[in-house]
Amino acid sequence: MTKQHPQKKPVLLVALGGNALIRKGQVGTVEEQFANLRIPMAEIARLSQDYRIIITHGNGPQVGNLLLQQECCDTVPRLPLEILVAQTQGQIGYMIESTLDEALMAMGINSQPLVSLISYVVVDETDKAFKSPSKPVGPVFTREKAATLPYPTVETPKGYRRVVVSPKPVTIVEKREIRTLIDSGFIVVCCGGGGIPVVRAGRTFDGVDAVIDKDLASARLAEETGVDLFVMATDVDGVALNYGQPDEHYLTSLDLEAAARHILDGHFSAGAMLPKVEAAMQFLGSGGKRAVITRVDRIADAVSGKAGTEFIIESGY
Repeated sequence: MTKQHPQKKPVLLVALGGNALIRKGQVGTVEEQFANLRIPMAEIARLSQDYRIIITHGNGPQVGNLLLQQECCDTVPRLPLEILVAQTQGQIGYMIESTLDEALMAMGINSQPLVSLISYVVVDETDKAFKSPSKPVGPVFTREKAATLPYPTVETPKGYRRVVVSPKPVTIVEKREIRTLIDSGFIVVCCGGGGIPVVRAGRTFDGVDAVIDKDLASARLAEETGVDLFVMATDVDGVALNYGQPDEHYLTSLDLEAAARHILDGHFSAGAMLPKVEAAMQFLGSGGKRAVITRVDRIADAVSGKAGTEFIIESGY
């Protein structure tokens, strides 16, 4: 088979959910995370023969652990949230690169270049999200402890947790560098945890205490780098109506009009499926070709149209 020039391959962006590293019921040891990554990385390794690939990922459990460690130690100065996001980008990028490299070598591919990129994502300081923090992060506190903390908290089913803002991503700062790298044949790992949230301050950027949704940031990145296929990999088969109910029904395809209607009807949870559906709609609405939501162990099947929920512009498209 003739080796295809990198720039002639279509571009695939795979957004890995947190379950790609830590599954429900696990404590999240390094050994567990490496073992879990081997499944999607084996699929991505195979897909790399036919696609230029960008990988994004979540970081909720990892950044939460760092916040918990800070709460347990007063000896070392505490770090702001954007620094912790940067730390997890490096941590998870290393784990993805090493696991993917292992999968590539098992296929006899020893020269595929990989790179993990620390990524900034610009948010708008006038975003209405800044007026109403909504994203719980970090450890759980009692009501009494929460009342003494220097930041806002919210009551969750587990207890009180710190709450931060979750603004919409405006642009990916390193979009040109990412495009140059994939055009040169690199597999790029970037926008970890939704990216490091920054606001413009003249000609520079200032970090902010915020969390950007990983799927919405991935959709923006896909739009800005000319991605052909956008796959969001999670812990369910795809998009379901009446999820968790006796009449639960998974969809093999979903057009944008129906997706908007299902959102209004309250079918998708704000903390789970809703941002993924919104990300798919955003990508197709900006001119993207294909968007699919699938299970983390069926990425290759989703790419070939055999798994997941594929979003389409309209019925009959």
